[in-house]
Amino acid sequence: MKVLYLLNHAGKAGTERYVETLVKYLSADGRVEPFFAYHEPGLLVERMEAMGVPTRQLPMKSRFDRRAAKALAGLCTEWGIDLVHCHYLREHYIALLAKTYNKKLRVVYTNHFVMANDGITRLSNRWMDRRQDQMIAVCNRGKEQLTANGWRGDRIRVIFNAVDPEAWAGDRSDSTLREELGIPADRFVMLIASRFAPDKGHAYLLKALKRLKEKTQTPFTMVLAGDGELLEQSKQLAAELGLTPEEVRFIGFRKDIKNLYKAADLYINASQHEALSFLIVEAMASGLPAIITDMGGNSDILKGEEEGGLLVTYDDPEELSDGMKRFLEDRAFLDRCRANAKRNIEERFEIHKMCAATYSVYQNACQ
Repeated sequence: MKVLYLLNHAGKAGTERYVETLVKYLSADGRVEPFFAYHEPGLLVERMEAMGVPTRQLPMKSRFDRRAAKALAGLCTEWGIDLVHCHYLREHYIALLAKTYNKKLRVVYTNHFVMANDGITRLSNRWMDRRQDQMIAVCNRGKEQLTANGWRGDRIRVIFNAVDPEAWAGDRSDSTLREELGIPADRFVMLIASRFAPDKGHAYLLKALKRLKEKTQTPFTMVLAGDGELLEQSKQLAAELGLTPEEVRFIGFRKDIKNLYKAADLYINASQHEALSFLIVEAMASGLPAIITDMGGNSDILKGEEEGGLLVTYDDPEELSDGMKRFLEDRAFLDRCRANAKRNIEERFEIHKMCAATYSVYQNACQ
């Protein structure tokens, strides 16, 4: 099956990781011959080209860009595409409109957010739904939101994001980060790897770290990886809260994410909005327990110790600091959560299960 993965911005976030993962594993066993088209270039284009995937830039000015829809239909005819897999509303609408010019085209849309659409968009969703073939929600709340946004629920399947546990195997000796940053081997290290954006909760996290500092005598370092619009503001807030460079380390955007996981003892997600985070799942596959906010699809990943961590209330620094303190001071709890996290990923978030389920959606769309 020839599948065109269509993306407006080919950057470096979770959606791009989703696309790259599907391309890698669905093409490995010959089920899918992948192609890639995008509007705005970024890191994902380089990664697709490195895998030998044919790529093409396709200008897409708006959701109802009929010139883009006609160009997409022509590109699909040129490449012999059977199905277009989309990931944001702009390219989703354009792919559905492209069916006007290429009647054989089939469209699958994956929703990567748990966010309500405005009234006009809900109306246009209902109108476009007549052209839709199949949809994927990466979490249960995502499916609920899709139906609330005007899409028919009988064509929506929940398929969790997943990883290859073997790719994240290893131990502390595989990491060079502590040596690079001058962090002692016995110091407790927490990690958050997220762009510095308003919905990622960095200010809330830093306030929780201040409370943690007041509650425990156990030395800790929080490593904050990522870049973004609020990076400098977050650095300033950390200084204002009296958090020292030994307690918080801002290391910028990193491609060596496994190196970061293997250096840490605990993963933190402080987001206000999540669907189903690859970073959380990867971290847990690497052997890290996690503290995550009860937002979006996070509760599909874990609800407590049995799944490998703690689920906490968003924007409650007191609760988050209490959770971090428990991991710092109760090593038996830490060890149980670490083992449970790895088992949870192997049983529920394994990549071959995700790919098989996604391919079955492709088949249903093409029937």
